[in-house]
Amino acid sequence: MAFPRFFFRLKSRNKPSLAWRLAAGASALAVLLFLSACSGEEKEVPSGPQSGSSIVMSEDGRTIYVANGDTNTVSIVDARTRKLEKEIPVGKEPRELALSPDGETLYVTCRYANSVEWIDMDKGKVLGSLKTGIEPYGIVSSPDGSRLYVTNYRSGTISVVDAAKRTIIKQLPAGDNPRALALSGDGSKLHVAEYLSAKTHVFDTSSMAEQADIRLGASPDKKDRKKSQGTPNTVEQIRLSPDGKSAWEAHLLTNTDTPIQFEEVIFPSLSVLDLSANKENGKDRKELFDSIDVQDKFGKSTIVANPTDILFSPDGNKAYVLMGGSEDLLVFDLSRGGRASQIIRHLPGDFPIGMTMSPDGRILYVHNANSHDMTTIALPGAEEGGQAHVDGEPSKLIRQDRLTAEQRLGKTLFYSANSDDFPLTGSNWMSCVSCHSDGEVDSLTLTTSKGPRNVPSNVLAFETGVFMWDGSRDDFGDYIHTIQGEMGGMSDVDPAKPYPADIQKLFDALEAYMRMPDAFPVPLSPYRTEDGQLTADAEAGKQLFEGKAQCITCHGADVMTDSVKAVNGNGALTTDNKDFLHNVGTVSPTDTDYAGDARAAFTNKRERGFYDTPTLRGVYATAPYLHDGSAATLKDVIERAGDKHGKTSGLSDKEINSLVAYLQQLQ
Repeated sequence: MAFPRFFFRLKSRNKPSLAWRLAAGASALAVLLFLSACSGEEKEVPSGPQSGSSIVMSEDGRTIYVANGDTNTVSIVDARTRKLEKEIPVGKEPRELALSPDGETLYVTCRYANSVEWIDMDKGKVLGSLKTGIEPYGIVSSPDGSRLYVTNYRSGTISVVDAAKRTIIKQLPAGDNPRALALSGDGSKLHVAEYLSAKTHVFDTSSMAEQADIRLGASPDKKDRKKSQGTPNTVEQIRLSPDGKSAWEAHLLTNTDTPIQFEEVIFPSLSVLDLSANKENGKDRKELFDSIDVQDKFGKSTIVANPTDILFSPDGNKAYVLMGGSEDLLVFDLSRGGRASQIIRHLPGDFPIGMTMSPDGRILYVHNANSHDMTTIALPGAEEGGQAHVDGEPSKLIRQDRLTAEQRLGKTLFYSANSDDFPLTGSNWMSCVSCHSDGEVDSLTLTTSKGPRNVPSNVLAFETGVFMWDGSRDDFGDYIHTIQGEMGGMSDVDPAKPYPADIQKLFDALEAYMRMPDAFPVPLSPYRTEDGQLTADAEAGKQLFEGKAQCITCHGADVMTDSVKAVNGNGALTTDNKDFLHNVGTVSPTDTDYAGDARAAFTNKRERGFYDTPTLRGVYATAPYLHDGSAATLKDVIERAGDKHGKTSGLSDKEINSLVAYLQQLQ
């Protein structure tokens, strides 16, 4: 037991002074508190706010645990040596971790196994699992370790779990796509952020009653379209400040009313919530060219992209922010105005997504999800000054990659906006995932040269026929026009000519990754029965879909689209075959004809109003609908379709509802 040092200095005096008596009393009180704690009469003092993360540290700072998403393992790393001690197999796609207060059990969400797993740290193996919902993602433990809180991304729920019994205490609705979560230091408040809608729910954990929901506000349009502006979306992380008074959210802003151009549409942002008032502090939002504006030696602003995580120094004076897209670390000095004061430009490792900090606040450990390694950052002490810096080479987290080298390169390309390493994007602004959030949709409609376009999902992209809403591409290499025209990359490549070997290698790698069955799996539907079957309403809807409503005419076969029939005499997909483009009455006033492109020698012209048939597999997860996003719900699609989308004009309200039920349950 530690006693005050002045106690021993005063003890040698002959006469017990007032100071001596006070010291003795304090020591006696300390002994009583110690004994009381040992007897179990006092609860453990909370260690501070916590958030779900892919990388966590033991309380003593000796051990680091990392969830290795696509390799289906959890790594245990010695923090002192930075060496991999053990790699434990777990369920499919482990995403986030939580450690029990006693350090004996590690909890991991396994996204595509739809479960949380319990890992015994002494034995180094999985003890058991619990199905919580569809695609569990975020997880935190209550301060006393009795409860776990889990976000179920597809189910739109939070699971409150009894950690000892491995049973669900409560299941609560939490919006459409809950993902990141943070728990107050005393465990009384749970904050859950919806990924796409940028709404945060606040729950009282004693009753699990929702106390507030906070929607992030849009950043207003600016005359200069290269200035940060737009709709908040893609909330990757929420972290509470050490004093628990505020929360920071890492997300994007998407400018939907400006034609897609890499410098004018996607912006990184950090929003701040006032937790005492349960509202956003709009004036504290940190954006490019304002609080996020670290200039290089030439006085030019350094562009960063796709924020993924935030950590605070123990005293709350600094915030460290990962930019997963551009692969940077920003340091914000909160004691001096709150602006970004330092950048470590391009951290070693690919796609940094999570951080943990040593107990003394002197070391940051960064989890790089695509290179499966850990970067160590040395931090200056509060009294020292100086700057953060990379300390040594990254530490490997896995022994063997499940992906091939080509697939790994493709995944890295998909997520990376680091244009100094890869030529797909210009000036570190954006990557594929900047619009295709998590590889799928961002629920937004963007402005393009062809008119408004709803961002499509990459689910089954290579199995559902020709590409683009107007079916104007039949080869993946055609996306050179997206890279050049929207992302700002490969400007020196002539799309009309065969690609140089180094460029073809990149397209081949991207395709190899995107063709992986578990790269973007079809989402399971939360609308089905508990055992995964169609409901009675959906069964009735299926009969209508295949019969009276004639939806199956275009949405047939396993992939539920006739686009796969757009082939030539040799059975190869071709943009020359326009027989399976349809005018279903959804043309927008701002849609235009398409004159074709250089890659297709301008043979792929398109007339406005004719569109490719999208797959309906997992369609419930892709709102809004139609090529221009003008239908908010599936019911809107049916009710406005008349007899241009099958034969729906004569359906009763009950039949429409049954048809919607079937569509919502397709997977």
